[in-house]
Amino acid sequence: MATTTNIWLNLGSISTPRQPKFHKVKPLKASLFDFPLASKIMVRNLSFSTTESCLEKEFSNFGEIAEAVKIVKDEVRKRSKGYAFIQYSSQEAALQALENMDRKYVDGRLIYVDLAKLDKHSYYRPPITSGPPEGKMTATRREEQNE
Repeated sequence: MATTTNIWLNLGSISTPRQPKFHKVKPLKASLFDFPLASKIMVRNLSFSTTESCLEKEFSNFGEIAEAVKIVKDEVRKRSKGYAFIQYSSQEAALQALENMDRKYVDGRLIYVDLAKLDKHSYYRPPITSGPPEGKMTATRREEQNE
C-alpha cells in the first residue's frame, strides 16, 4: 500500500524581500503494481557474442522464465544490437534479477538491467475489446432484432 506525504517547495527568490511562495506538490504514489510489465526486464550493453542460452543460464537463477529470452538483432546484419528482453513468471523474480544482475559482468561486459517499458504504440493504443461471442446475443440486441 502506497503512503502519501505532502512535499512543499520554496519557489521564492532569495534576493526579494517579500514572503516566499509555497506550492503543494502532488504526492508520489508509485508502486510496482502500477506497471503491467513489471515482470519483464531489459538487459543492455550486451556483448555481440552473448547468446540467448547464456542469458537464460545467468538469469534463470532468480525465478522461472515465462517466455524465451529475446536478444534484439539487426535485420540486415543479423547481429545482436546489444540488448535483450527477459519475461519472468512473477514480479518478485524480475525484481530479484534486477537487484542482483544490474551492473554485473556477463561475457566480459558490464550489463545494465531495467524494468521493460511499454513501447509508445501499445501504450497509446486503446485496449483490444470484443463483444459477446458469436451466436449468443444480449437481451437488448434480441429485442432490437425482434422489432
